[in-house]
Amino acid sequence: MEQQLPKLRFPQFKENWKDAKLKDISNVIDGDRGINYPNGEDFTNEGYCLFLNAKNVTKRGFIFDNKMFISKEKDSLLNKGKLTRGDIILTTRGSVGNIAYYDDTIEYNQMRINSGMVILRVISNQIDGFFFYYLLNSPKIEKQITTIAFGSAQPQLTVKEINKFSLIYPTQIQEQYKITSFLILVDKQIELLELQRKKLALYKKGAMQKLFSQQIRFKDDKGNDFPEWKEKKLGDIGKTYNGLTGKTKEHFGKGKQYIQYMQIFSNSKIQTNNFGLVEINKGENQSKVQYGDVFFTTSSETPNEIGTTSVLLDNVDELYLNSFCFGFRPDSLEELVPAFAQFLFRSPQMRDKIIPLAQGSTRFNMSKVELMKITIGLPTNAEQLKISSFLSVLDFQIEQLVKQLETTKLFKKGLLQQMFV
Repeated sequence: MEQQLPKLRFPQFKENWKDAKLKDISNVIDGDRGINYPNGEDFTNEGYCLFLNAKNVTKRGFIFDNKMFISKEKDSLLNKGKLTRGDIILTTRGSVGNIAYYDDTIEYNQMRINSGMVILRVISNQIDGFFFYYLLNSPKIEKQITTIAFGSAQPQLTVKEINKFSLIYPTQIQEQYKITSFLILVDKQIELLELQRKKLALYKKGAMQKLFSQQIRFKDDKGNDFPEWKEKKLGDIGKTYNGLTGKTKEHFGKGKQYIQYMQIFSNSKIQTNNFGLVEINKGENQSKVQYGDVFFTTSSETPNEIGTTSVLLDNVDELYLNSFCFGFRPDSLEELVPAFAQFLFRSPQMRDKIIPLAQGSTRFNMSKVELMKITIGLPTNAEQLKISSFLSVLDFQIEQLVKQLETTKLFKKGLLQQMFV
């Protein structure tokens, strides 16, 4: 049988790669079941040992937004799932196949995992631990995980199945180091871009807070102060209209373009490449959208998501709105500049006024009538243009970082496909 070798390889290495089962390389250690999870009686916000659940292990590695600790006494009663530096954690239930590496960059010295994960602990001196981590992230292992886990009614992996994973790796440890070092550089670039994106997004959030509370103000082109903002009710500067009515699932998938719910929820301006299609018959009384319209979501799973907005900043010929949202059309685009509205309705000050309008218990809805009673502060047209121009530049910079991030992630994905068998 011909030896399988990667498509992309450092030229100084010529030796064949070795076939093995995961059990020949690593011990597979199950998580601990001897703890009252998820009821919470055993947990504290601070403690001796960090107890990991599935939310702490993602496709990007560890995240510690939500932390649960157990005491030293409780920890001493448990006999499984204790981590040591160099361990790899693999999620086996729920979000199956997430992998994280416990190295010196992790600040917590005492960590355990629950029963929805396993520890992979290298036992072979022929393979480097960090190389093993990247090998587990390779497309071949990802395919094995998907085939096994999602072949059953409830996605999961068992220790028995994990032990059978088929691996191919270089016999020379120096080649493993070389591959690992290169991929670490790519990961560091991804981390840097992500950090830059987060910092810029945080700066934009702070700028919006200060701009819409008028803590900071722009000057006009002559260096003079702009006039004071005018307080106006929404209902006095525009009118609402409904989305599509009388449609069933048979009407969708063909016909005219319409704005989908997620286009509104996910972005402050409508992205024109994500429209859905709906059948509109001649003579139907359906509202068409136009440039400058503001769209509100009327239903959400949480109060904090109610009334999320997006603005149409492109001219369109014939476009409709989904039935789970409604439109707001300003009487004058001079009085409410569309580019300014994009940021105004997502500002902290406006969200503080909109969120209390949420009504419901399991699903939340919002009244258009009550929304139209909200007052907004409107600067002059010239000041609106300055504010929107400043914030649009920040949005553009964030978008460029996101594109660089996506490109780098795709580059890494290609490397994993070509540097591993």
